[in-house]
Amino acid sequence: MTHSILQAIGNTPLVQLQKIPPPGCASIFVKLEYLNPTGSYKDRMALSIIEQAEKRGDLRPGMTVVENTGGSTGTSLAFVCTIKGYPFKAVSSDAFAKEKLRAIQLFGGDLEILPSDNGKITPDLIPKMVARAKEIAEQERAYWTSQFENRDALIGYRNIGKEILQQMPQHPTVFCAAVGTGGMVTGTSQALKEADPSIRVVILEPASAPLISTGQGGSHKVEGIGVGLLPPLLKEARYDEVRPIEESHARAMAKRLAAEEGIFAGTSTGLNIAAALQLGQELGPGHSVVTVAVDSGLKYLSGGLFD
Repeated sequence: MTHSILQAIGNTPLVQLQKIPPPGCASIFVKLEYLNPTGSYKDRMALSIIEQAEKRGDLRPGMTVVENTGGSTGTSLAFVCTIKGYPFKAVSSDAFAKEKLRAIQLFGGDLEILPSDNGKITPDLIPKMVARAKEIAEQERAYWTSQFENRDALIGYRNIGKEILQQMPQHPTVFCAAVGTGGMVTGTSQALKEADPSIRVVILEPASAPLISTGQGGSHKVEGIGVGLLPPLLKEARYDEVRPIEESHARAMAKRLAAEEGIFAGTSTGLNIAAALQLGQELGPGHSVVTVAVDSGLKYLSGGLFD
């Protein structure tokens, strides 16, 4: 029987933090999504988007796949496309980690870079990338996966919620996670709320770019989230609260996770855990908070996060 590496996507471990939570804190659980094949939860989305497009006939042999990406989605799509035999073109920026951009190329992707404002993720950067990807797709009659609007992503992401329910000793009190495309928090929240409507869902964003909570955009350097637009998929998310988190707390937490818990992950994971600890201290013992370790810290070694 032939086993494809695509079958290694999903079913990631769930662990409980042992050292970082202070006394009087709720139990904190973390889903280790960086153990997917390319090191992020975006593998789930890439596989479901490509396979659903194949089923509909929107994507056929010989066609090229195109996407705008901060790096992880592009890496995941390049990975899935190389296994399935589709050429892949990514539009990205020098605002994102070199490791991610290089990985897209190593998986066989063609990469176009748009310049940023001194390495910052500004409100206009992502819309520029989206417009360029759309332009390429129209010129080449390619399949644009359009991650900000593609509901096929929810099929893959719902499995995170289903797995959390299977892996935890009892249903979590709260699920929290930062918003990028909105697909992960939407799919996960749907699965959790369908099983238990009492589970509270808190979505997160950088405090310097609180577009969802205040309507006010801004600049930051937390890759993959705070994208400068309200993600259309977020309209379907079943969340109870939006909480801005300081980027400095996220960066400090990413270092602590590696040094104290052995969880080697990126800045958005640090933000997720910082928020989970806030919530855990508010809730206290007898409750539980679950969040996601988004991607591997190996993707950020040259970007200053761990300096």
